[in-house]
Amino acid sequence: MPDPAGPATLETVTAADVDAAAEVLAGVVSTTPLQRNARLSAQVGAEVYLKREDLQVVRSYKLRGAYHLISAELDRARAAGVVCASAGNHAQGVAWAACTFGLDARVYLPAATPRQKRDRIRALGGDGVHIVLAGHSYDEAYAEAAQDAASSGAVLVPAFDDPRTVAGQGTVAREIVAQLGGVAPDLLVVPVGGGGLLAGCATYLAERHPATRVVGVEPAGAACMAAALAAGRPVPLDRLDGFVDGAAVRTAGSVTFPIVRDRASALVSVDEGRLCSEMLALYQSDGVIAEPAGALAGAALGHPVLVKPGSTVVCVLSGGNNDVSRYAEILERSLVHEGLKHYFLVEFPQEPGALRRFLDQVLGPDDDITLFEYVKRNNRETGPALVGIELARSGDLDALVARMADSPMTCTRIAPGDPLFRFVL
Repeated sequence: MPDPAGPATLETVTAADVDAAAEVLAGVVSTTPLQRNARLSAQVGAEVYLKREDLQVVRSYKLRGAYHLISAELDRARAAGVVCASAGNHAQGVAWAACTFGLDARVYLPAATPRQKRDRIRALGGDGVHIVLAGHSYDEAYAEAAQDAASSGAVLVPAFDDPRTVAGQGTVAREIVAQLGGVAPDLLVVPVGGGGLLAGCATYLAERHPATRVVGVEPAGAACMAAALAAGRPVPLDRLDGFVDGAAVRTAGSVTFPIVRDRASALVSVDEGRLCSEMLALYQSDGVIAEPAGALAGAALGHPVLVKPGSTVVCVLSGGNNDVSRYAEILERSLVHEGLKHYFLVEFPQEPGALRRFLDQVLGPDDDITLFEYVKRNNRETGPALVGIELARSGDLDALVARMADSPMTCTRIAPGDPLFRFVL
């Protein structure tokens, strides 16, 4: 998606551009910690480090690209302001940069952007930032932002699809190499939304440290870069799952796509349930609050990203802007993914003692009913109930289903792929 308010100053991105971006960002962005993670290291038998971009002032790496681009357009930005579209994190980078430079900024967000991110944008940008809710996806918000920039002359600051944004994001890889004493990791795993971070990191490492594998990880419900690679060009996804809001992009970038195609080692996707399990492990075991997109890289280790034993691996933990109110859904998705949470439609006889018989004859000693919704029907012998059951062990499911089959009640499992499952999760 080209910038309607002026062409990018670079046609592509090189390692030298990343070096130049690092000079601009010196003293502006934090050199975020590179921390060895004992849990992931033991899990895959390698030395695994987390690049903690969640500890930036805006709690994500997005400040790097936003500040770098705006710094190159200061005259125009001072005259007409800046405008951007974002799923939340990029907007925080733009807001912080605009406040630092004393600029007016208009931020277009999808309507479903978590309140936590909206509040952070206001806090970081101050009175000079105006938030506009537009559409239901990043792409729809971008269309509105681009129209604004074209009509007002404001500087459009793309979240990923501009070479200057890509060069800024690529400083993450440059920083990692410096923190490892000038030795690049064997494997760098990077989350992917529109592809800016992956394109920047892959560019730098392909030129300076070509032996390093650079793998991008997309959410399975928003794999726009995989769709672009399959089609040979960026194409819109027919269906977009917005759960991983920081990476929920319908169409890969026209700038980022060819860079990823030519320089990244591989691209994989991770199921949202597996991602939620990694978020909970980060929180419970490591004391790290990650947003869904921030946990993508760690969630992919072992499967589908194979790791050579004893190798040095870096996972970019890209952001920590997670709304605490989402943890109930995160836990639910994780339990379903782990095979510990299941839902059934049960036809209960409309007579006294029916529920007691279900508890005694069907439910196992370690099974727990977490949901029970029943409506009594007049003039009917049975009434349906939606029953959610949490198991102590995933292997207990077969025995539970067998007891249901032997009972006089009709029990139907609602599998995760069933359209009815959308009503429970």
